[in-house]
Amino acid sequence: MSPVTAKPACKPAPAKQIRVMLAEDQTMLRGALAALLGLEPDLVIIGEAANGREAHRLAQQLKPDVIVTDIEMPEMTGLEFAAAIKDNGLAAKVVILTTFARPGYLRRALDAGARGYLLKERPASELAEAIRRVHAGLRAIDPELAAEAWNTEDDPLTDRERHILRRAGDGQSSADIAAELRLSEGTVRNYLSEAIAKLGAANRVDAARIARQRGWL
Repeated sequence: MSPVTAKPACKPAPAKQIRVMLAEDQTMLRGALAALLGLEPDLVIIGEAANGREAHRLAQQLKPDVIVTDIEMPEMTGLEFAAAIKDNGLAAKVVILTTFARPGYLRRALDAGARGYLLKERPASELAEAIRRVHAGLRAIDPELAAEAWNTEDDPLTDRERHILRRAGDGQSSADIAAELRLSEGTVRNYLSEAIAKLGAANRVDAARIARQRGWL
């Protein structure tokens, strides 16, 4: 009887790695996220950005599968960044990672094309799973926050009012805002007056406070 030759065991094909880019202005947090997600065998961090404009440039250059971004970032917010990814026709799917558990922000994130919305207090394992879900074409959103989002009042601000009110809330004068956005001071004051009236606020600072509380800024 001829000896039986053992066949080598078939090794499973390695899972395709998901190429992830991080956009977060806090250096320590960004480094921690990169280290934790880098431990996942199917995730690879291909780029990191410290502000919205840098993130936009890197996304166009690196073409990641998934982008994890904060909302509050210098030069371009995470929501503006997500909208730019959508408008530019890039294939990257966006996951918002933020401290803001506010329905207004979630609604704006979804309108901007984001596929995921998670809070920073969640474990890294949940973020990794969210990345896998959005990469597979699904959504990854906290169900309670999602349900609450569609029961809140609509955002009354236009994008221009939002941009100007955000800068006013950060302490910029009408003259500074006008110079930055290439508008007249009178136009800036008109936009601020409209925003203040829509929000029923006492002044521009109060309007910015109300808009931030509701996730509209």
